[in-house]
Amino acid sequence: MEFRFTDEQRQIVEMVAEFVDDEVVPIADEIDHEDEFPHELVDELAELGLMGMPFPEEYGGAGLDYHAYPAALEEISRGSGGLGTIVAAHISLAGNMLYEFGDESQKEEYLTPVAEGTDIGAFALSEAGAGSDVPAMDTVAERDSAEGTSADPREATSASRDGDGYRINGGKLWISNGSVADTVTVFAKTDRDAGSKGISSFIVRPEADDGFIVEGTEEKLGDKGCPTAELRFDDLWIPEDRLLGEEGEGFVQALKTLNGGRITIAARSIGIAQAALDEATKYSQDREQFDQPISDFQAIQHKLADMDTKTRAARLLMHDAADKKIRGENFVKEAAQAKLYASEISREVANEGIQIHGGYGYTKDFPAERFYRDAKLNEIYEGTSEVLRNTIAAQLLD
Repeated sequence: MEFRFTDEQRQIVEMVAEFVDDEVVPIADEIDHEDEFPHELVDELAELGLMGMPFPEEYGGAGLDYHAYPAALEEISRGSGGLGTIVAAHISLAGNMLYEFGDESQKEEYLTPVAEGTDIGAFALSEAGAGSDVPAMDTVAERDSAEGTSADPREATSASRDGDGYRINGGKLWISNGSVADTVTVFAKTDRDAGSKGISSFIVRPEADDGFIVEGTEEKLGDKGCPTAELRFDDLWIPEDRLLGEEGEGFVQALKTLNGGRITIAARSIGIAQAALDEATKYSQDREQFDQPISDFQAIQHKLADMDTKTRAARLLMHDAADKKIRGENFVKEAAQAKLYASEISREVANEGIQIHGGYGYTKDFPAERFYRDAKLNEIYEGTSEVLRNTIAAQLLD
């Protein structure tokens, strides 16, 4: 792979970096402290065309490739880890489900407002007893007819299971954007006895669909600003034209979507690592001990050198996976490696950033501790480090 930004890609990334420096970095601590969804910032991202970066212009997107999109997401995450998750979950998970598996009418009706940023997307897969073990999910979607009702589809007769809709019951946990989303892709079992082949995916509209209930949001270590919600579906009825693809295809759809999403979680990881490196470098040049900046000490220089090397290596792994995705090649191993390595070095680099700051790094007076808290999540969501090692080994041994 010979990777080099085109002039257009460079201009896009520089534009995003400037926006982040001017609009995100100054309020990142406030986002972290308040832990409220940053509606105004998300609206500004939408105005810049950044809420639908990889989607075609015909659906309201910006038409960016998978080099420019992750690079832009890296810059957003450099400013705020929570904002990075908001955008990644919206685009790489919810948006990509609609783009890759929706039919033309579904793309026009649901993908377009998501790509334009007027609607926020969420991806509802995980459950309390079904995190890495997706087929263990309990949420079910049963065929149900809407005949016999003229107003509220929830009053539809349940006498027939071969009607024109589905009734969903169950719940989801740890859903990024779940409490603020306008469009949610929900996974449920349409055949309880078929294992992974009995899972299907659906488009749910929280404001319009009775039975969609937000039970609450989690209080998290980091990733503040992005609400992580617990959802419940209580006899939630949707028409059958909200099914994505065919029944039984949901598990494969989820795997394909998460595989692409790992590139963008690598980008989030790299953005946080870069922020930690930048702050540590600046602090080491400003902080004096023994009548000299601590950056003059070899021990500090070695830390900075390792931090920079790890961040650069992670970035190259990310673009290698992106390159294979663009070329239409199998990138399962490369995406897993990029996400695994980037997430782990993100935590390591953030940890060293705290060490360079010394006692100040352990306080909220400096952003070093926020980077550490935000970095840890990367090793957990969209494939834990343990699961990713299994994935990489399976690809090696296949």
